[in-house]
Amino acid sequence: MNRVILTGRLTKDPEIRATGNTTIAKFTVAVQRNFKDKDGKYGADFVLCTAFGKTAEILEKCFHKGSLIGVAGRINTGSYTDKDGKKVFTTDVAVENVEFIGSKADNESAKPEAPAQNASDGFMNIPEGANDLPMFG
Repeated sequence: MNRVILTGRLTKDPEIRATGNTTIAKFTVAVQRNFKDKDGKYGADFVLCTAFGKTAEILEKCFHKGSLIGVAGRINTGSYTDKDGKKVFTTDVAVENVEFIGSKADNESAKPEAPAQNASDGFMNIPEGANDLPMFG
């Protein structure tokens, strides 16, 4: 089984590019280690991630440097030959799912130049007597 789940913060805005009909997002998640180093500080691992299609589009629109993010996917390994003729091995996470972690305020504060909140946030106010609405299912 090849399954990875990470929680961390984006180190910078996702890099977005399009190839044909597919959007690709590349980004790095800083994941705090759960133990302290010899100086008593928590270290971090910086995990390279790649997302495709709708997931990449969501990343572009909703996640920015500093956003707390949950990532699920699989380890993807590869290799290439660099300009000096040396073989370079790569490891990244092929992202299948992303989730907001933390509060909306946390993620909003991570956005550069976050726009002011409008009175209408896109959600309908629940009217009085909403408990009397019929349930479906």
